[in-house]
Formats: sequence, structure tokens, C-alpha cells
Amino acid sequence: MIIWLASYPKSGNTLLRSMLSAYLFSKDGVFNFQLLNNIKQFPAKHIFEDLGIDTNNRDELIKNSLKAQDSMGKADTVGLLKTHNMLFNFNKKFPFTNLDNSLGVVYIVRDPRNVVLSYARHLCVSTEETMKLMTIGNGIDEDIMGNWSENYKSWKNFKKYKRYLLVKYEDLILNRDETFLKILKFIFKLRNMDFSLDHNKFKKMIDSTTFDNLKNLENKEGFKESIKNKKTGENINFFDKGGKRDWSTSLDLTISSNLEQVFKEEMIELGYL
Repeated sequence: MIIWLASYPKSGNTLLRSMLSAYLFSKDGVFNFQLLNNIKQFPAKHIFEDLGIDTNNRDELIKNSLKAQDSMGKADTVGLLKTHNMLFNFNKKFPFTNLDNSLGVVYIVRDPRNVVLSYARHLCVSTEETMKLMTIGNGIDEDIMGNWSENYKSWKNFKKYKRYLLVKYEDLILNRDETFLKILKFIFKLRNMDFSLDHNKFKKMIDSTTFDNLKNLENKEGFKESIKNKKTGENINFFDKGGKRDWSTSLDLTISSNLEQVFKEEMIELGYL
């Protein structure tokens, strides 16, 4: 069975995976990048290719999403999966996933005004172009992300089944202990397991997954999710500013106003406006 770690890109999914992998998959709670291999990404091109599915045909990816999850969804064990996909067509003809495969979701959301800055840097494109991507909706490679609002709202479908936990990136930065403890309890509840906190392991996880530590680790060892600017050849580190990114001092007023207008309802709901 699958527990999803879902988010729009550049919203804190990697930070959450780092914390979870350090606590759940290490002996001592000390993070290293290899631990992230315990939490795979979906969709992954190789899974569809192994099934003989044309990964260049988006319709085929949509039609075969459940098929690609079969081995994970039907397993007796529970696995964590990262995704940037929206929860399209839930439980209908061609759903992204269903309740037979999925125990639930932890959804990570971030102020879209900071997302646009971080995502533009990651894509090596302008904030104007990134804003269009976030408001109109599109996918990157095999991802079917929708726009920022569609992505966020779609996963709330799990809420009616009490299988949904919303986590704000800002809380994961400012209230790390309390927020992560809430996430752990939710995951253990989904798995129908008693929860007992390993305090020593928890402390080491918290200490080793600060944003500064992750950034220093990337500078020292490199990180496979970092990218290279295709135009300049420059290496772009994955970890940049994190919680220190401040749209109010860095984002063009026109772009912030457009995002606030398009996503007004959701931003008010989330306390960003």
C-alpha cells in the first residue's frame, strides 16, 4: 500500500522526505542523501517503460497510472511515494490512484509567491514564465501537475476518508518538532500501528536535516536533484534559500498581484492572504 507525499514542485517535499527517511530508515537518525532512495518518486519513466507503455504519450500515462502502481499498491508492506502529480480523475475511469492502492496522503503546500521564485530558479526560466506555468497548468516530462490551485485542491479528496494531512512548508521550517511529530503520528495511524517516539533519534534527525545542513551537504557531496543550466552550463544547487526566501523583497509586484488574484480563494484559506 502507498502513502503519498504530494506537493506542487518546490514546496518542501524534499525537506519532508529528508526528515522522514532519517527517522524511519536510519539506525541513528542522522541524515544522508542515500536515505532518500527509500522514498521513490511516482510517476517514474522506467516503471511505465517496463510495462511497455509509451512514455511520450501523455494519454497512455494517464490511462496506465493504476497499472504502474499495482506492485506497490497490492503489496502487504506500506511504502512512501513522492509525487508532484495532481489527483486527477479520482476513483473514476482513469484515476491517478485509488483507495485500493493508497492508504492516504501527506500534502505539503507553500506560499505560491515563494514557490514562483524557487521554481523559476530551478527551471532556469523567468518568473513571468513560471507564473504562467503555475496559473495555467502543465506538466514536466511524465508529471500531470495541473496548476498550483488544481494540485492543492485535488488531493483534498482524501479528506472525506480521513486519510489526508495538510502540512504547510512554513510550519515545517518554523515549528519543525511539532509539525513533524504530527506527520509521524498520522503515518503510524494510517498504518494502524502504535506510535512511540524515539526521542534520541528524533533529536538527531531534527539536527541533521536543518536547511543549512542540507545545503552544506549538497555543497560537499553534490545532490542528484540539482540541475545544470542548459544555456550557461552552470550548476544550480537544489538547496538555495529555503525558509529565508522572502517574496516581499524579491518578487515583482505585478507577478505577486497576479498570483494573489488567481489564487485568492486558496491563499485566504491557507492564511497566505
